[in-house]
Amino acid sequence: MTTNAVGIYEKALPQDLSWEEKFNLTHELGFNFLEFSIDESDERLARLDWTAQQREDFRNAMWRTHSRINTLMLSGHRRYPLGSKDPAVRKQSLEMMQKAIDLAVDLGIRNIQLAGYDVFYEDKTMESREMFVEDLAKCVSMAAKKMVMLSIETMDDPFINSLTKIAHYKTQIKSPWLQAYPDLGNLSAWPENDVPAQFEDDIDTVAAVHLKDTRAVTPTFKGQFKNVPFGEGCVDFEGLLRMLVRLQYNGSYTIEMWTGDNQDADPVSEIKAAKAYFDALFNKVGIQQEEVIK
Repeated sequence: MTTNAVGIYEKALPQDLSWEEKFNLTHELGFNFLEFSIDESDERLARLDWTAQQREDFRNAMWRTHSRINTLMLSGHRRYPLGSKDPAVRKQSLEMMQKAIDLAVDLGIRNIQLAGYDVFYEDKTMESREMFVEDLAKCVSMAAKKMVMLSIETMDDPFINSLTKIAHYKTQIKSPWLQAYPDLGNLSAWPENDVPAQFEDDIDTVAAVHLKDTRAVTPTFKGQFKNVPFGEGCVDFEGLLRMLVRLQYNGSYTIEMWTGDNQDADPVSEIKAAKAYFDALFNKVGIQQEEVIK
């Protein structure tokens, strides 16, 4: 038996709510925390430049609702990648990281999830890999100074699609402030991954876990990494969660969904169904959810 916090991704919630309404809904749906997004959209990138008053208002909404944000999901580096061939873009990516770290400190967020791409819209080269590693080291140094964790997510991209690859980059950047944020869906979609063995080898690097279903990559199919209904993809959730209990993983789980951002007709009902799906699995494998404080 383990006890774990369970959260929901911000993009799953209806997007026309105030922060206080989002926090209250998070609790009503049975979650311990909300995962905060700074993606590549202008709207969410603007959060990096929130004023002191905006940050105070956000904190007050959290405190009034007894809420917390465990992780800032920083996917904005898709637009401004650490490994870009353009020095101006790399400069922007590092400035983005410093702003994200400062925002995390102000909002009480302990963990920033990094997308494991060297580049996303550019061609991948040996140089893009080298620029990524060099700039990642700079990011880790920034984070260490503020005691904020950076966690690389296993991706829908072969550049970093396994815990093994994250462990390798940790040999290049030796810091307790650089860890892994495995996505069970992304890991399971790549046929070359022995997912249980990777967790057994590198559980000590795992800071948080994403719960998402996917459809596997094949020689004739590039895989489906988003919007796969839970239980209809390739992820053996029961087996992997049972293994994580055996390995005494006590970090958080976040259910990753995009129902709110997708403008689905009834995102709340879809979240309830996903929560019920995992509640049943948790009960079966021996995961006790942390008490939800409302």
